[in-house]
Amino acid sequence: MKITNIETIRTDDRPSVMWVRVSTGDGLVGLGETWFGAATVEADIHDRIAPMLLGHDARLIDDINRLMTPYVGFCGTGAEMRALSAIDVALWDIAGKAASQPLCDLLGGRIRDRIPVYNTCAGPNYVSKTSDVRPGNFGLPDGTAITRFEDLDVFLNRADDLALELLESGIAAMKIWPFDFTAGAADGADISVADLNKALRPFERIRAAHGDRMRIKAELHGLWSRDAAWKICQALEPLEVDWVEDPVRMDRMGEMGELAQATTLPLAGGETLGGIGQIDDLITRGGVTVAIVDVTWGGGVTFGIEAAALAASHGRAIAFHDCSGPVTLAASSHLALACPNAAEQEFTRAFYHGWYGQFVTGLPGVERGMITVSDAPGHGIELAPDLARRDGVTVRASSA
Repeated sequence: MKITNIETIRTDDRPSVMWVRVSTGDGLVGLGETWFGAATVEADIHDRIAPMLLGHDARLIDDINRLMTPYVGFCGTGAEMRALSAIDVALWDIAGKAASQPLCDLLGGRIRDRIPVYNTCAGPNYVSKTSDVRPGNFGLPDGTAITRFEDLDVFLNRADDLALELLESGIAAMKIWPFDFTAGAADGADISVADLNKALRPFERIRAAHGDRMRIKAELHGLWSRDAAWKICQALEPLEVDWVEDPVRMDRMGEMGELAQATTLPLAGGETLGGIGQIDDLITRGGVTVAIVDVTWGGGVTFGIEAAALAASHGRAIAFHDCSGPVTLAASSHLALACPNAAEQEFTRAFYHGWYGQFVTGLPGVERGMITVSDAPGHGIELAPDLARRDGVTVRASSA
């Protein structure tokens, strides 16, 4: 089970995503993934990580995870942690294949066969060109073509219609972020009454049309000061949203804790955090009700397991982030099926029904608002056989 080759794949069509394949001398190949800054992560994998890992026993995942943890960039979700995460996911994929077991069964067994999804209401081209999470990179349609599942454009203009469409498909929870489009979001210091009222309209339209049939989550993307976030929370309280996500920057745990004490709404957050120490701060100082972790940003499946156990020890729920790539969705779904404190799985239907199928096979099944995984060993995702030969695809390999 010695690691013999580490290969990275990225494509001009979806420049934010990068895949990594780790091969062993036994013929097993594990697939990992990460998102944002693909060329930078690629460089870290080949320049820093590969020389350490080639020849190492792929079964020693915890040991390798510690070995990959850098002196600089050892927490958060910078390039080093995203590189570590991609490799860790690939190693767990290998472990599942070596044991002839799906990942969720390898993690102690699935507690449930399927779990509800909530739809993150992005469109098919959301943050697809760069890592800038601002309206200019949200991929809103320009009117020249009609694309399926333009959920971001629809939630801004016809949120009640979108909610109905989701409900009819069996999806009873959705996440939206209209506050990002207000003038105050530029610096986050304050939000005007007019902008606040405008951003509330999608929530109000959903409630007016569908009552409490649709559960709504409010995403704030860490754009706001504590006081501005408090104003937003106050305005959302009568609408009884599921949670308010990342209301302030995730390096301000004291402010998170103060906000948690000041609002009746549950707070959620953490996808931009990496390393178990930051998740501990998120829960103990930040006061979140739901800890959100991204396994392909924050430290891999190994990190996801630790974060879920930590959250459970504090009586908190865990949620696995996915508004990125297909491997992230698959690995997260396996974890969600195996973790007792996971209640639902994030899902971006515009990605799932759009570009995912152009690049991979073996996607988890989604039906009537529930997601499940196959009995394939590992996480079940494989790259399309011809991907490496396509135009605009960059492949780099490091071998023993």
